[in-house]
Amino acid sequence: MNKQVGILGATSLVGEQLLRQMTQQGWHITAFSRDPMTDLHPQIEWRRLNCSDSENKTIAEKDIPFWVCVAPIWVLPAYFDLLLSYGARRIVVLSSTSRFTKRTSCDMNEQKIAGQIISGEEQVQFWASTHHIEWIILRPTLIYGDGRDKNIAEIARFIQRFKFFPVFGSAQGLRQPIHAADVATACVSALNTPSVANHCYNLTGGETVSYREMVTRIFKALGHMVRIVTIPLWFFRIVLWGLRCLPRYQHWTVAMAKRMDQDLIFDGCDAKRDLNIVPRPFNVSVDDLPRQNG
Repeated sequence: MNKQVGILGATSLVGEQLLRQMTQQGWHITAFSRDPMTDLHPQIEWRRLNCSDSENKTIAEKDIPFWVCVAPIWVLPAYFDLLLSYGARRIVVLSSTSRFTKRTSCDMNEQKIAGQIISGEEQVQFWASTHHIEWIILRPTLIYGDGRDKNIAEIARFIQRFKFFPVFGSAQGLRQPIHAADVATACVSALNTPSVANHCYNLTGGETVSYREMVTRIFKALGHMVRIVTIPLWFFRIVLWGLRCLPRYQHWTVAMAKRMDQDLIFDGCDAKRDLNIVPRPFNVSVDDLPRQNG
């Protein structure tokens, strides 16, 4: 098997996990990113991703038949010519279950994101089929790990800063958090398994927990007393108005609060069976959370 692989979005959370796993498995990687790493590894060659279309068509100096895209799926069409110039024959693309959960959101920006994901998936499938390239689309649920995600890590930062966490309603909506390392494992398995070509899979974590329980475990992992404050929606709007004065919380929305009581769960059995993966339960550790100051 030709163990040359190209990775788009290599410095992302899942991208770094991919680099770690694939170098250990003997892959030779051409890693593409807008901000290439300076660290040298004998199996990794870094390429800057923000080059022009004309440059994309001339830099291909070798065949790279296998590809993984862990950059946002809606940016991938801009690099279709790049992949063709390298002789792409099979690609694993990371999407998201947000294409389902945010499609009917009360927040227009979230609806826009869902639309971009759906359009991205459609473009990937059409392009790959047109050029006889095998494709696999993976849709993870709530990704966490290394203190870099926008889900668990954001909750942890709020707790670290304010020593409590606000929830709307009972916050009993179910979640299936999946570790970034398990997402990377699924990507590698999809790349290596011929029988899964031209399929979409939902990727779920190894445990289903309520939103409240998820927050409780984050408190415990941080070593903080659990202080979950239930507040009405009208007060949540006021809290959000104040939080948006802080850059980190500008993306928080009322829609996020409403989802705390909604089940956002998916059937991941097909992926577990076909990709032969066993995602870990949600035993969040200090290593999965942002570093605390002091």
